[in-house]
Amino acid sequence: MRLPSPREYIPATPAGRSFAVTSLINAIGTGLYLAGSAVFFVRSVGLTATQVGLGLAVSGVVGFLTTVPIGALADRFGAKPTLVVLQLWRAGGFVALAFAEGMVSFTVVSCCLAAAEAATQPMTQAVASATTEGTDRTRTMAIIRTVRNVGFSLGALLAAPLLAADRVWTYRGIVLGTAAAFVLSAAMLSRVRTATAATVQKKVNPLAALRDFRDWRYLLLTALNGVLNLHTTILSVGLSLWALQATEVSAGFLPVLILINTLMSIVLQVPISRLVDREGGAERALRLGALALTACCLALAAAGAPSSAAVAGAVLLAACVLLTFGEMWQAVGGWELSYDFAPEDRKGVYLSVFSLGNTGQRIVGPALITGGVLAAGPAGWIALGAVFGLAGLLVTPVTRMLRGVAPAPVEKEVAS
Repeated sequence: MRLPSPREYIPATPAGRSFAVTSLINAIGTGLYLAGSAVFFVRSVGLTATQVGLGLAVSGVVGFLTTVPIGALADRFGAKPTLVVLQLWRAGGFVALAFAEGMVSFTVVSCCLAAAEAATQPMTQAVASATTEGTDRTRTMAIIRTVRNVGFSLGALLAAPLLAADRVWTYRGIVLGTAAAFVLSAAMLSRVRTATAATVQKKVNPLAALRDFRDWRYLLLTALNGVLNLHTTILSVGLSLWALQATEVSAGFLPVLILINTLMSIVLQVPISRLVDREGGAERALRLGALALTACCLALAAAGAPSSAAVAGAVLLAACVLLTFGEMWQAVGGWELSYDFAPEDRKGVYLSVFSLGNTGQRIVGPALITGGVLAAGPAGWIALGAVFGLAGLLVTPVTRMLRGVAPAPVEKEVAS
């Protein structure tokens, strides 16, 4: 892999550059919230850890159920207007969350936020694609992902003094700051110029969008990508808990692993996106992602063997590097394939369906990793590695089926 030039981290079009800036502001707000959310839930809202988990689980289900209907609305009104509304919706939700008290209000507000947040990812992909053309859309998404990682880090730094103050209003300030970032992001996004909207409009029944979805081959691709998206839960939950449970490494070593993951993602995500410029590159990226995740699981199983803290730390470091490569390859392959196989007039629905794989793993992933993989010890990691390997083997036959069958036509009406 050749070293990237600084220009590769800049989107090719003015619209792409503007969208990258809005994504940075959005990510700063999200990073601000993520850094302080756990403390905010306990100190300001007054919840126990169990109540937080239950509320977030319920909201995750709501997000899963509402993503595709919102995608159907985007096909009717356009991805960019829909994303602007979602950002304002999130801003209002965070304002309400800042003053929530108790389990009921927290759960209600979290459900409203989850509906908007789950739909934001596919709308972001659709808008990013509308700011560019061809394979450059994947590079643009890679830049957006890099920008977001930078934004998360900046947001976490901004949260540090507010958390150090240890006051209810500073905790609320973190949440209100997140809301302000989303308002600013929406205002800037409304000025981004994207591709001209289609001249036809479809009759849309958002509530029936998922029920009427018939492209089972695309659903298979969604499921494969969802399995590979388990790297998210491995990084956020599995890696740290396994290190503390099965190895002699100290807790102070764990932030180093997260830092390595973040830095690698910032530096390497854009160069890795070049893979899709070649024929069959997207499928290869997804297969490489599966291979790297399989190797990561085997390394984590090996880390559980009796050894010194130094040896265990080295093995965990290798597992983290493999996990990060798996994450980056999976992201590149998923972006390109999901867009390639989505009909032009149904991008909103198709990309929203594809995002359900990631949303679903966020619901079942934590329980699977903690209650299944970690509980089974090294054998659990070996079994999970086998699942990743099987997913990688299925990529080629599934994409061949998708290329061989065109999606069914949908009824249209000419816009008046």
